[in-house]
Amino acid sequence: MRTTAFRRRHHRRRTTVAAALAVVLTLGGCGAGAEASRTRDGGSVADFLRGALPVGPSGTVVAARGDRLAYCGGFGTADRAAGTPASCRTVYDVASITKQFTAAAIVKLEVMGRLRVSDPISRFLRPGGAIPEDKRAITVEHLLTHTSGLVEALGDDYDPLSREQLVRRALSSELRSPPGEEFHYSNTGYSLLAVVVEEASGESYERFLARHLFGPAGMKQTGYVLPDWPRHLVAVEYDSKGRSQGRPFDHPWASDGPHWNLRGNGGMLSTAPDILRWHRALLGNTVLPEQARSKLFTPRVPQPETDNSYAYGWNIRDTPDGPLAWHDGGNDWTLGLLSRTLHDGILVFWISNHAHQDGTWNLEDQAEALTLGVTDRVRAERPQRGFP
Repeated sequence: MRTTAFRRRHHRRRTTVAAALAVVLTLGGCGAGAEASRTRDGGSVADFLRGALPVGPSGTVVAARGDRLAYCGGFGTADRAAGTPASCRTVYDVASITKQFTAAAIVKLEVMGRLRVSDPISRFLRPGGAIPEDKRAITVEHLLTHTSGLVEALGDDYDPLSREQLVRRALSSELRSPPGEEFHYSNTGYSLLAVVVEEASGESYERFLARHLFGPAGMKQTGYVLPDWPRHLVAVEYDSKGRSQGRPFDHPWASDGPHWNLRGNGGMLSTAPDILRWHRALLGNTVLPEQARSKLFTPRVPQPETDNSYAYGWNIRDTPDGPLAWHDGGNDWTLGLLSRTLHDGILVFWISNHAHQDGTWNLEDQAEALTLGVTDRVRAERPQRGFP
């Protein structure tokens, strides 16, 4: 695993579907898949992206300052076989960026008086027996901050693991460190948080998020199965050889979303406009009051070998321009990154349905330059209010 200023942390899945196809870059105002830049000087964000992105990948970029849109554009194709261009409306699997939604749900439940982050997980997890002694000290906050000591994952993202199997296997696994002592990124821990959401709320994980987070924020295109997306708007994912791996829900899912190796820690589908709506909601009291929002972005645990700390579902990095909150996500096929500058409210979200091409390019290597480059250009602009 590479160690960079932006450190990639996610569980990879591996499947194979043959069908090698080509891709052509169509960025900014250069192709049918792009929305026009809304910056007043003619679109330096688009100019930057033209120079920063290699020829080959495809995806979408959205940027804003405060509640004002700076840029939204697609590049390349969402479905090469059909020739569908990527655009602002394209739906992507945002992978581990899902974690910050899960963390917000936990904080929302605390605001509602349904739990405290200091609660032991034994209050919510019911494995059909006593919690093993080595895991009795694990709290909800330990799960939020990746300090529970739990394993990273219990198998492939698409293994048909039930909620009960997740809980039982997680609690019977060997800890990597005692609870609260060390940072170990754990997808399993965030899936357990989805169980906590269900137990504390009496609703399914997705329905709770839809009612209490996405609905109030105006996000109608984010979820697992509740939104009704036209199939052609959902991006097909491609492996390192350019072969189609299908759409996220083409893989084994339960009737109500992905199985529990993925639920809560990844697999959420969303769009650039909805990510902007979420950013706008986090600027005010739409989904969480100020004190609760601040909990999401308070650095809590230093991450080894990086300049980052982990908060609740967000990495926090100090920069010369102030703290930057971010989270990336991906697998062998897709890659994305969501960042927010906390002092002046600059949002940058980019995502690709083709993360790397063998021997040619790898967007992970360009994640920092791409994110900070767009951030710098948005900071220099005077964005307009509105959305295409």
